[in-house]
Parts: sequence; structure tokens; C-alpha cells
Amino acid sequence: MRAAILQTNTGIDPQANAARLIDAVTRAGGEGADMLFTPEMSGALDMDRARLMSHARTEAEDPVIAAVRDAAARAGLWVHLGSVALRAGDGDERLVNRSLVIDGNGDIRARYDKIHLFDVDLPSGERYRESATYRPGENAALVDTPWGRLGLSICYDMRFPALYQQLTDNGATMIAVPAAFTVPTGRAHWHVLLRARAIEAGVFVIAAAQSGVHEDGRATFGHSLVIDPWGEILLDMGEGAALGFADVDAARVDEVRGRVPAIRHRRPIAAPGLAS
Repeated sequence: MRAAILQTNTGIDPQANAARLIDAVTRAGGEGADMLFTPEMSGALDMDRARLMSHARTEAEDPVIAAVRDAAARAGLWVHLGSVALRAGDGDERLVNRSLVIDGNGDIRARYDKIHLFDVDLPSGERYRESATYRPGENAALVDTPWGRLGLSICYDMRFPALYQQLTDNGATMIAVPAAFTVPTGRAHWHVLLRARAIEAGVFVIAAAQSGVHEDGRATFGHSLVIDPWGEILLDMGEGAALGFADVDAARVDEVRGRVPAIRHRRPIAAPGLAS
């Protein structure tokens, strides 16, 4: 699979963001990509809760999703739409942070709502309360693509290896990790955590990221990555908006798992007893 990775600086206006996504789909298709991966919060990145809520729609009504589905169909390109903020449509006032996998016909093949939510006060003064705006998802998600089985996760999920074990126990050979990672934690943990997720199960990790200072004032780390099953970094996009490419060879998964068959060696572990 020739993967295209969109690293962008998403703003607060969904229409402007949709135009950037359409352009990325067109450019990726023109460069011979099979699938485009976009970051978390590709539809709008906005810490102003009231403004974000005013733009939020259900999946069926969301104009960003509609635009990307149309562009994917015209380009014949699969798209992993890293995530968009959506109304659940069931009366819950909170939103969901949802990834979508769209095929080359523009059909939605899979959905994943972010399970682990980021609530923290950082030394820099930045304060995040995802749980105030979003409700957590409950289910892991996998989708079969022409290039292998893709497991879905979003940003903060990367700190919870049990999710990735479940995905790889159920056949994932690639895992997407779209993100809007903060700069301080990105410098400390981004590369090491994503390499660990790839190494521990022998999978490709594809992590499209937001980058730079955004309209709402936050700053994100960038460094979109593609990592192979041995932990080698095939693509590191550094900082700034760009479209990058990497080749994902399914045979590499079998090769690495043959050398270190960790998945086959997993065993259930009983809870520890407490010594008195």
C-alpha cells in the first residue's frame, strides 16, 4: 500500500478545513496513493466549547464527512478520516470523537469513537478536559482493507497497550493513530510510545498528526510518523503542514513476526495475590 499522510494545521472553520481535505484527497490520488490518513480533529480544532458545539452535526449531517466521501469516490481513494467531532444524535449533549474509514466508492466501512479521554492540567498552563465535551467510546474497531486489517485508535489511546493487544489479537496488521498531540508530551513521548506499539505486536503504525499553532491558540507537535513492524521509522514529517508518503508492505509483518513471534507467546495472566 502506498500511504499518503496529511499533516495539517486545522482551524476553527469546518468549511475551510473541508476544502483542505478535498485538496489532500485529490493530491494523494494524483501521486498514486492507495489510502490517505488524516489527523485527529480534521473537521475542526477548537477549544472554545460553545463555538465547537455550534458547528457540530450528526454523522449523517456533517458537511466535512460528506465532502470527504465525495472526494474519495471521485479519486477512487480510501481515506482514514482521523477524527471529527460529532453529535451522537441520541439526546446526549456530549459529542463523540469519531474516526471513519471511507473506501474508494465513498462508502463508510468502519467507525471508531475514542475510548480514552485526556483530562489534565499541564505545567505550561494548558488545561484539557475532553470528558467535559466528549463521551468515551466503548468498542474497539477493525476494518479489512485491500492491504490488510486496519485497527483504529486515536491519540491518547496510545498510552493504553491493552487496546492495541486486543486489535492485534484480532488480526490487525496496521494500526492508525491520528493525533493532535501537545508539544511538551510530544517531545517526551510521541516517538517512543508509537515505536513501542509497533514493536510489541509487529504491526505498521500510521500516525497522522496536527502541527503548529492553531487558530484557537493551542500548539500541536507534528511529526506524523509511519513505523514498520520492527520499529523502524519510515516517515517522520517534522513540523509544518505537508503531505507525505510511505510504502506499507504487508510481507514485512510476516517477516518480523517470524523473527519475534510475540503475539503467539501471549498468555492470560491471573491477578496477583497479595502477600501478607
